Amino acid sequence: MPLYVLAINVANRSASASAVQHILTQYGCHIRTRVGFHHTSQDSCTEDGLIILQMDGGVAVCDELLAELNSLEKVQAKYIRFE
Repeated sequence: MPLYVLAINVANRSASASAVQHILTQYGCHIRTRVGFHHTSQDSCTEDGLIILQMDGGVAVCDELLAELNSLEKVQAKYIRFE
């Protein structure tokens, strides 16, 4: 069974986070693992973030999710398929 890993670059977290979260919630049954990264300092945290997902559900689900995420401004998503 192939393994799909999806990476989402969110370039403006304060403006995009709720829309990204809404989309990810719709696909929650197909997300096995979710890890998020963003840079922080004592003064603030950055607007850029990276989310890594381990997906379940196959290529069709990944393609649908990518299309929805990539339709958002300042959000870029790609996936890797491992055999």
